[in-house]
Amino acid sequence: MNIASLNLRQAIMYKMQGSDANAVEDTISDAISTGQEKTLPGLGVLFEVLWQNSDASSRQEMVQTIAEHLPKQADRPI
Repeated sequence: MNIASLNLRQAIMYKMQGSDANAVEDTISDAISTGQEKTLPGLGVLFEVLWQNSDASSRQEMVQTIAEHLPKQADRPI
C-alpha cells in the first residue's frame, strides 16, 4: 500500500467519523447517483468497513449478490 492510498483512506475515514446511518446512506446514494469516478475510492473504503465487520455468511451473501448483478458481457472500456 502506498502513502497516497493510505492518506486517502484516512481522509475518508476522518470525513465520515461520527456519521449516523442516515448520513452514511446519503453519502452512498449521492456517490452512486452522481456517477463520478472520484467517488469510487470513498465507496471502496466504506465497503472495506462493511467487509471487515461482517461474518463469513454475510460476506458470502455480498459476494453472491455482486456476482449475480454483474453484467454477463460488458462493453470493453475505452
